[in-house]
Order: sequence, then structure tokens, then C-alpha cells
Amino acid sequence: MKMRSLGHNGPQVSAIGLGCMRMSNITGGPQPGPDRNRESVAVIEAALEAGITLLNTGDFYGMGHNETLVAKAIRGRRDQAFLSVKCGIRRTHTGAILSMDGRPDSIKNYAAYSLQRLGVDYIDLYQPARADPSVPFEETIGAVADLIREGKVRYLGVSEINADQLRRAHATHPVSALEIEYSLASRFIEREMLPLARELGVGVVAYGVVTQGLLAGAMQGGVVDEALATSFARFRGETLRRNLEKASFLERLARSKHRTPAQLAIAWVLSRGDDIVPLVGMSRRSRLPENLGALDVAFNEDELAALDQAFAPGAIVGTRS
Repeated sequence: MKMRSLGHNGPQVSAIGLGCMRMSNITGGPQPGPDRNRESVAVIEAALEAGITLLNTGDFYGMGHNETLVAKAIRGRRDQAFLSVKCGIRRTHTGAILSMDGRPDSIKNYAAYSLQRLGVDYIDLYQPARADPSVPFEETIGAVADLIREGKVRYLGVSEINADQLRRAHATHPVSALEIEYSLASRFIEREMLPLARELGVGVVAYGVVTQGLLAGAMQGGVVDEALATSFARFRGETLRRNLEKASFLERLARSKHRTPAQLAIAWVLSRGDDIVPLVGMSRRSRLPENLGALDVAFNEDELAALDQAFAPGAIVGTRS
């Protein structure tokens, strides 16, 4: 497995991370049944055996359900896993988001429950899922810094924040990683956030690299999950049609390289710099070889230029939320 550093002199993690979110029901209702839970645990175990170390979860993914799956998979192999945990989002029993709670006492309380559910003594990378507008960000970050001093957390991460918040967080305690959406379809971080992360020596953990399947060829014919279309404007009506036309370029290039669109989408994110680690979500072990194959994809200069033109910032239309 190829390895990358999270930030300047930061921890070494696998070049591809495993996003565990979709192993749980994040929109409310019952969690997956025993068969799917067993397969999810097997996916994590297979990923670890293949050399993937970075496991990304959150305490609000299935209201703790996701962490229990991770706990089962890492039992007896804790040293193989680099655990990245997001915290702070409060939800109702139906899965609706209530608010972000970044109060210091709350952050420490969330960490205590995550440590218990995960069955570990420390969390490798701990990060507020968003900035709480009602709490000075320095106070939220200070709570994680306290956990680091206490040995309950090893590194500080932040997620989906703006440039000012990243500077303020880093001034409070060194930030190792910024988790944020980044893909051929969502390149907004290139304007300000990516240059700033590099200026500060902060690694980037990129999620949404296949854009909910748009860049993986999963929406051919315009067939989109109803919940997905409800949540994301880019997957509805005429907007979806336009985006599928753009995505078809990636499919044609993939065929010419005897690869899959998903492999090219992941490989493009990998090509953006050694300080970027893409997260890839999987719910079946059968997808692991394809996703790992992205590590062997190489682009020539003409291909990169063509991708840059076809997926110029703003080419994929519709808001991402």
C-alpha cells in the first residue's frame, strides 16, 4: 500500500481511506440488518488486510451504529487502523439534523462515548464535523486540544470549514487534516482552501470523490435514488441531464484506458498532490479490488489537460447540498 502524510511531518496513512458512512442508515429509520452488518464488518476487515489504514467514521452516523461496526472490525488489530472520527452533529430519531454542538463540554462528552463504542483507548484523528456558529471556534478546537493533552486523541482534524476558521483553528492547535469535499465535480477548494491548507501544512482528506455515483457511471439513464435527488439539486431534472453529459467524458476516457470511471475519478484526486488522501466508500467486498486499482492509474499530460477542461470548476452544475 502506498502511504501519504497528513500534513507536514504528520501521521502516515494509506493513500486511500475507507469511508464507512454508508454502512449505516444516516437518514433515520432502522439500521441495516444482521446480514448487511456482517458484510460491512467484512469490508472493513478486507480493507485493513489490503493495507488501507485510514478508517473514517462519525458518532452521528446511525447514532453510533457506524462506530459499533468499526469496533467489531478492528478488534484484535487496533494497530492496523488509523481512526478518524467526526463529532458534534445532533440529530433526531428520524435522522434530521438539529444543529451542530461545538461547546467544549459537549465535544469531550462525544469523545467519551466514541471511545466506549469503538472499544479503544484513543482516537487517532478527532474533528468537529462543522463549526458551531454559536460557539467561538477556538473554544471548540481547545476542547480537542485538551483531549490530545490527556492522551484520548492523537491529532486534530477539522471538517467543512472556511479559510478564516482554518486559520483560527491552526493558531489554537496544529491541525493535521482538513476533511472536505473534493472531486472532478467539486473543485471549489482550489480557489482558497487548498492553497491555505498547503501554506499551513495541513493535509486534505477528500470525500465525495465519485460524487454519489455520478462519476462512477452509476446514474446511466438518469436513474437516481429518490433520497439522493431530494438532497442534492445536481441530481434532479435538467440539471442531472447536463451533468450526465459532462460525466460521459470520464466514461469514454475510462474505456480507452481499460479502466472504470470510478478508478479514474479516484486517481484524479490522488494526482492532485501527495498531501491529499481520498476517501472511498464501499458496502461490498467485491468493490475493493476496483477501488484499489485506482492506485495504479496514471495520466499523461494530455489526459490531465482534457480532464481539467471537461471538468473545469463549475462544469458540474447544481449545489452540492
